Amino acid sequence: MTGRETAPGEPSQRQLRVGEEIRRVLARVLERGVLHDPALYDARVTISEVTVSPDLRNATVWITPLGGGDASDLLAALKRNAGRLGGLLARDIKLKYAPKLRFERDTAFDTSTRIDALLRDPAVRRDVEAADDGEDGHDVDGHDGGEPEDRDGPA
Repeated sequence: MTGRETAPGEPSQRQLRVGEEIRRVLARVLERGVLHDPALYDARVTISEVTVSPDLRNATVWITPLGGGDASDLLAALKRNAGRLGGLLARDIKLKYAPKLRFERDTAFDTSTRIDALLRDPAVRRDVEAADDGEDGHDVDGHDGGEPEDRDGPA
């Protein structure tokens, strides 16, 4: 037995714990406004997740602007200040090595919004409801699945 309880490719419990701690520390640092970058001053950002490499030396910080909007300026500012943020992170987190931070835009919210809009589309709603009606043993056309009807209709 290897002692590993997660499937290969899934983050370990330690990776998840360290990622969550990094997320909390970065949120506090950004909230305090200790970075002297005009683009980050009073910036509202959501850190949705931090994924950490298995060796805990690299961390990807997934961000989205609070309330949506364009994240390009915010992302550029965070990338410019990644070294400073890593230094501040190293003070607050107890690891052998401070992870190298990489910032990426989180598109999960955009994807979920797009899927929600698709599901609310009247054509899709009609198809979903028709499929739900077909689950009770009848085809979408109302047949019970017994003898096939003749093309010309019932005899």
